[in-house]
Amino acid sequence: MTTHGGFEPVFCTIIPPHILDKIVQHEDPAISGPARETLQRDAYERTHRRLTTVLGAPTLAAPATTDKPRRTIYDAKHKQDLPGKKVRAEGSEPGKDATVNRAYAGLGATFELYLNAFNRHSIDGEGLPLNASVHYDVNYDNAFWNGEQMVFGDGDGELFLDFTIPVDVIGHELTHGVTQYTANLTYFGQSGALNESVSDVFGSLIKQYSLGQTAADADWLIGAGLLAPRVTGVALRSMKAPGTAYDDDALGKDPQPATMDGFIKTGSDNGGVHLNSGIPNHAFYLVADALGGHAWEKAGQIWYDVLTGGELKKDALFTDFATLTVAAAKTRFGDGGEELQAVQKAWEQVGVPTS
Repeated sequence: MTTHGGFEPVFCTIIPPHILDKIVQHEDPAISGPARETLQRDAYERTHRRLTTVLGAPTLAAPATTDKPRRTIYDAKHKQDLPGKKVRAEGSEPGKDATVNRAYAGLGATFELYLNAFNRHSIDGEGLPLNASVHYDVNYDNAFWNGEQMVFGDGDGELFLDFTIPVDVIGHELTHGVTQYTANLTYFGQSGALNESVSDVFGSLIKQYSLGQTAADADWLIGAGLLAPRVTGVALRSMKAPGTAYDDDALGKDPQPATMDGFIKTGSDNGGVHLNSGIPNHAFYLVADALGGHAWEKAGQIWYDVLTGGELKKDALFTDFATLTVAAAKTRFGDGGEELQAVQKAWEQVGVPTS
């Protein structure tokens, strides 16, 4: 296991607190109730994660690195005890439970993108087994990486559907593990927003890779297919147009800014990590769109070089990350190429200086 600056796994959820906070104010208990219970459960899991980090997680024998994933899916059976009952192991045939099958496939899609595009063996780079629990709790409106495994709720059916449906949600959460084992970005303020943005970036790339999409083909949405039919919206976030993913009476209006002009100063959500991530998200989209083709080949490679290069500090600001992407573009593609120009222009467009 290699980490940059120490091993500090954090508790990360795909549904931001600001959305759940808005939902609990709804007058219909069928809508507000599951959100309230989800916030309570998330608070417990977050505290548990901190205690585990302080006390030390169990040490596992390092597996031999291979080009094949090691997936295990568990069924929590709507309880809160993890991991639950083992229901599918690596190499076994699909069963009748579509949620189990989607989780298995999503773990595989994540493994394949990192291996084939970046020669990374699992999220730790050393073949870490990928474990996931499905059917967690009752009407649980979230999915999370807890530093050791993936956990998926089934949603409440009113606002959110099964959290294994969008493969980019799976990729997003597992990428928190990649960040945990590499740059280990502090989960607060701008470094926390970068942490979230990196997960959105590679979550989107995992979806694009699994679908064989180019940058022009991709929808650049995070969580498309997760929102229930009654919700006015298309996804949780849009990298192409931050602030436009949803506008709903229960969820509220998507608050993400696309540029530094809209940067949100707040003490909630760990200093707005799910809010201001829209700014570096949009910068990545602009780079990928300008370069065209498969986004993981150039734009994704630049971002991956920065994440894993060892120079990105745990408490990095947007300008620190942007400056490193410029350097990475020069190193990988040369001084006079379109790649460097695309990176510099993208950060300029979102209002982040690169020097």
